[in-house]
Amino acid sequence: MATIRVEVQLPVPPEVVWADISRLGTHAEWMADAESIEFLTESHEGTGTRIRVATRVGPFRTSDEMEFTAWEPPRLMAVSHQGLFTGEGRFVCEPTATGTRFRWEETIRFPWYLGGSIGAWIARPVLAAIWRRNLHRLAERLSAR
Repeated sequence: MATIRVEVQLPVPPEVVWADISRLGTHAEWMADAESIEFLTESHEGTGTRIRVATRVGPFRTSDEMEFTAWEPPRLMAVSHQGLFTGEGRFVCEPTATGTRFRWEETIRFPWYLGGSIGAWIARPVLAAIWRRNLHRLAERLSAR
């Protein structure tokens, strides 16, 4: 299991961040590793919403199924990963004097045939770098508004 935390300071209030990130179908626009997002439920927001994300990291591709387990505008969005990689993730928006501190936290379990906890430990810095870049893309997206 690997725990990854990355964060960025965004120049807009949490309500503006939430208005963008709560549109789940647009996450592939700022997440370089997400190729596409498919909704598995009629609902496209809120607790219980399920999605399938086609993910690519270098030559590796997977289909990651997630269910939203927390939805607390404008501060918390959490998911349970139910695909090849399991675990929990969450986005946290904290107000600051200059906007929002946006934190992305993930706890990921790799299957045994991909090295289990050792594979997760090896992948941790790579995933953190990708997600840090994703957060910079989100910051650029929100700064343009």
